[in-house]
Amino acid sequence: MQELNTTNLQKQDSKKEDFLESTDFVQGNNRGAWRSYLSVFLEIVKTIIISLAIILPIRYFLIQPFMVEGASMQPNFHDRDYLIVNEILYRFKEPERGEVIVFKNPENIKQYFIKRVMATPGESIKIEDGSVYIKKSGDDIYNKVNEDEYLPKDLKTYGNSSEIMLADDEYFVMGDNRGNSRDSRFFGPLKRSLIVGRVWLRGFPFDQISIFNFDKYNFFDNL
Repeated sequence: MQELNTTNLQKQDSKKEDFLESTDFVQGNNRGAWRSYLSVFLEIVKTIIISLAIILPIRYFLIQPFMVEGASMQPNFHDRDYLIVNEILYRFKEPERGEVIVFKNPENIKQYFIKRVMATPGESIKIEDGSVYIKKSGDDIYNKVNEDEYLPKDLKTYGNSSEIMLADDEYFVMGDNRGNSRDSRFFGPLKRSLIVGRVWLRGFPFDQISIFNFDKYNFFDNL
């Protein structure tokens, strides 16, 4: 009986040791798995942080997406066009005549408008007989603006016919759809501080993807 008990005890001790070894192995595997999960998680977090460090400055300081709402810039820009606006360009240069810009609505700065620059600081502008006339700073005469390159030839522009002289920080802007655009003809000259940037790229619709280079146009060869 004594022998039997001893044998049983020895067998039980052996099973206990086997169980402890097995438990240690499982615990070791669990620790390894957790280390692996933690490593993957840290890599994901690091990737997100690096991506945000690159994307956020570009999004808020270099370029910004806008979607056109309405028909004020037809036939060149249409409702639901998805545009990318260059926000950094005008930190190094001033907006020029003929460029299409995005700016805060002077009547409600929570809204954004898209229009074309027609006259720049120091110039005078007037609308007469369905056409736009500009007098450059220092000149004595008005010159008719030739807009045939981007507007239909038979398009007429109407508005206040009195002369408007722009201050050093003012621009005169108009929509390409002259009969359906709320622009400087209604709210007056646009302050430089309200300009967000110049339209750079159309990303949608996909069949109309294009990069805009206003420097190549010669809108005002008579000035």
